[in-house]
Amino acid sequence: MKYLIVAAFTFFMSAAQAQTGSPVTLRSILLEQLQTTHNVKDWFVPPSIAIAGLTPEQANWKDETENHSIAQLTTHLIFWNKRVLDKFKGIKPDAFDGDNKETFSPVDEKSWPVTIQRLDSIMNALEDFVKNADEKTLESVASTVAHIGTHNAYHTGQILYIRKMKGWWDDNNGVK
Repeated sequence: MKYLIVAAFTFFMSAAQAQTGSPVTLRSILLEQLQTTHNVKDWFVPPSIAIAGLTPEQANWKDETENHSIAQLTTHLIFWNKRVLDKFKGIKPDAFDGDNKETFSPVDEKSWPVTIQRLDSIMNALEDFVKNADEKTLESVASTVAHIGTHNAYHTGQILYIRKMKGWWDDNNGVK
């Protein structure tokens, strides 16, 4: 299995290097993952575009089941991305009893713009951390950073699903 992963990584690095003309490094791959699950549109729509232009009322809309609203998904991303960032920086994380339901919060008229800005700020800080980390630190956090990207992409897909279902999505932004 280890050899398969190494072969896949080598192939990806070769393809990426051919596409960009720049040497591909662990740092460049992790930064690309963070950026495309933050504010750079590539294969899919990033969260910054997925949540842009929503009113607080739209962000809080929920169906009658236990599904989460866009606001709840956004606050959930903020919670986990900040928790990981704090860990990377050696900052004691905020108290958390382990109940993931607590990470999903609604917003109001005043908190929605702050929520959008906070997600952007935390993602910028994660990108800065990866840009400035020494090689040993980068290697030690690589798997976690990759999981951040996957987690962000997963929940962004849920956000887009809600927007498309409700007619709140402009196909010109991607995902037609």
